[in-house]
Parts: sequence; C-alpha cells; structure tokens
Amino acid sequence: MSASAAKGIVLGRLDGEGRLVAADPPLADLHERAGGTPGGQIAIPQIAALARLAKRLGILISRSVIAADGSHDIELWVRADPKNDGVDLAVDGWKRRHAGLPAAGDSNAREHDFLRASADWLWETDQALRLTSLSADAEGVLGTIGRFLGQPLTGLFRFVEGEDGDLPILNALAEHHRFELQAAEVRADPGADVVLSGIPLIDGNGRFAGFRGTAIAAETMAQAPTAAVVPAATGELPDAFGRQLDRALRSPLDRIVASAETIQAQIDGPIRSDYAEYAGDIASAGRHLLGLVDDLVDLQAVERDDFEPRREELDLAEIARAAAGLLSVRASEKSMRIDLPAEDEMLKATGDYKRVMQILVNLIGNAVRFAPRDSQVWIRCELEGDLAAVIIADQGRGIAPEDQEKIFEKFERLSADEPGSGLGLYLSRRLARAMRGDVEVDSAPGQGARFVLTLPVD
Repeated sequence: MSASAAKGIVLGRLDGEGRLVAADPPLADLHERAGGTPGGQIAIPQIAALARLAKRLGILISRSVIAADGSHDIELWVRADPKNDGVDLAVDGWKRRHAGLPAAGDSNAREHDFLRASADWLWETDQALRLTSLSADAEGVLGTIGRFLGQPLTGLFRFVEGEDGDLPILNALAEHHRFELQAAEVRADPGADVVLSGIPLIDGNGRFAGFRGTAIAAETMAQAPTAAVVPAATGELPDAFGRQLDRALRSPLDRIVASAETIQAQIDGPIRSDYAEYAGDIASAGRHLLGLVDDLVDLQAVERDDFEPRREELDLAEIARAAAGLLSVRASEKSMRIDLPAEDEMLKATGDYKRVMQILVNLIGNAVRFAPRDSQVWIRCELEGDLAAVIIADQGRGIAPEDQEKIFEKFERLSADEPGSGLGLYLSRRLARAMRGDVEVDSAPGQGARFVLTLPVD
C-alpha cells in the first residue's frame, strides 16, 4: 500500500485508453468487483465518467460520487488529474452505506417524464447506477429479471464505443444530462445488441438520482427511419409538431438545468450566495419549462383520434404507493404525511401502467402542492361495482362547486399565481376516459378536496 493509501487516499492511474494500469488495492478491488479485469478498462462508471470529463476539458476535477459495491453504496471523493495522455486518480472518503432507491425520482417538477412506449423494454437505476427497475418486456431477452435488480448497470450491459471512441452514457453521467444512441451488448445474451437512451433523474434536493432509460434492439434501430431514432422522454411523439417541439426545446433546457444545478451546488468551488440562489432560480424555471414541454407533447398524443392506451392488468394499490413515493421528498419539505394503502393491499384493474402512474402522480402532487404545511393526504383504494377506485383526499382550501368542472378544462388555473401549465387535470381526465374510466372531484370550500380515479376491473 502506498503512503497516500495509508492516509486514506487511494491512488490510481488510467492510460490514454481508459485502462486502469495502476491502482492501490482498495481501488483495484472495487474495479474488479464492478466486473473489471486487471489492467482493463476502468469498470466503475462514475470514476470513468469523471476521468473522461477531466481529460476532455484538460483540467483537474474533484467531485463526490456514489458507486455501487455489492449490496452497498460507497461515497467517494474522486480527484481526476489529466497528465501525460492519461489521468491520475486520487480517491478519498470510502464511506459505505446501504443502497437505496432514489429519494424522489424527479419529484420536484418532472413527474410526467415517462419514456417512449415503443421501446423494446425499459430500465431504471439509482444514483450509483444500480438497477432498480426492469420492465416485464425484458424477460424475453434476460429471462428472470429479478436477479438483475440491485446489480450494477454494467453487469447487465457492456457498453460499446462509437466510431469516435466516445461512450455517450459516460459523458451523460459526468454532466448529469440525457444521452442517446449508446450501443451496448447484453451480457446475459451475447447475441443481443441494443441501443440505449436515458434521461437523468433529479431528486427533491436537486441532486442526481439515477437514470431512466430505454433499450431498443439494434436491428430495429437500423431499420427505423431517421426521424424515429431520437427517443422522446414522454411517451411516443405523436406527430411532427411534437417531435420538433421536443427536439428544439428539451436538449437546450436539459443543458441549462444541468449547468445551473452544477453552479448552485458549487462543485467547482464556492461562489457568492446570491449567485447560487440565482442559479437555483434558473434551474427551477428550466424544470418548469421542461414540465410544460412534457404536457404539450402529451396533449398532442391524447387529442389524436387514434390515441389508444395499452390495456394490461394492474394493481392500483401498488401504483398508488409508487406514485406517492415519488412525492415523498416534496411532502416532507412541507412536513406533510401521506397515508398510503397497506403494503399487502391490492386492487386489480385494467389500464396502461405508465398512464395510470402519470394520473396518480398528478393528483397526489396537486394534493401536496395545495394543502397546507403539517397536514395530511389520504390515499384509499376501493372497489365500486365493476370499477376500481383510487381516492386522494387532502386538507387544502377546497374547490367551490362552480369551479369543479372548470379545473378539468384545458389550460385552466383558478388563480394566476398557481404553478403549472393548467393541463394536468385535463390530461388526467382524458387519459382516464381513454382507459374507460374517469377522474372526478368532490369538494367544498374550506373542506379539502377529494379526487377519485376510476378504472374498469376487467
């Protein structure tokens, strides 16, 4: 062990090709546990991403990262210094903690950021790039998907460099932005080549919380028209307007938000407090505009005559618990409690999982947004004849009878200072009715609001 390692600082060296050519034992061991080989490409994605960024910018970068290590996460402070066509590494901290899901996915402003329904399958990771979710569609390639959950993303995919030697996912990880067209091989099926795309998840404190992404068979991508290759972050883009809107606005807004969050976090050194506040305001405004883009793209989809959500068997109680989890950070910031259905409670229904999640996130998010501090939101699941119902009740100011239909109108907000686009409830009702259900409200001024989502049982 080197003298630096004895002091808690672990050293390493990457050559010009990103291979870990020298490392103190703790770093070498972590590299091998992540699937790397001695002298091979660095297998710890977070360190690889930071090293690539430092080399690309040509400057020393120090940053805190969270890496997966078996059933635990490790908090590291990594210093990447580009020298002599390689990168010198100094790793400090090494604080172990139990792995957990992202606290809120993207609970502050982008709850509707769902990925393209036409993807072959979907995946999601936590901040340490540990898999937290795989869609059922993946079973055709992977078999039993449960064995992959909790494992590093690199254990499922082997990333393939592009013609320019670049790995889009590592650049995205370094800068916490979306990525597209990352070629990969599925380790469990060497013949299965896929193309990955993903968007960053940002938790309630503005921190990177993982990626949500798609996997599309490489042969499908090769046969697709050029315009269809670019994945969307919210459902399949319905027409040229939606594609142009998404392409023109999302990428620049993503970059603005990511840059503002980096400035606010003062990663590269302290700045004046008022500048940090300005950066926070910019990030918040950017996220608001991204939410508006999502709503407008969804609006284009649901108003098409041929719009048809999927029909699949659902457990509404499970989806309600998951949707509430996305809002947990926002609720805790207001000292609010969300009373959930019991863990063993089930309520079967038929509908489109992602669209039902979208509706419930909107309804629960509204309850948290408009109810006062230190109050409570109740979520109940009931069977009403041949309909399954999820009821969200709050202790907010309530809605006057004459306004109860108005709130479901397009772009309608009861007051000018209300946040949002005025499309959330309109979209929620349209989606519910497209699934042969409905969204209704029962409220009175000063008595809170009670929103009810109903869906057919079969």
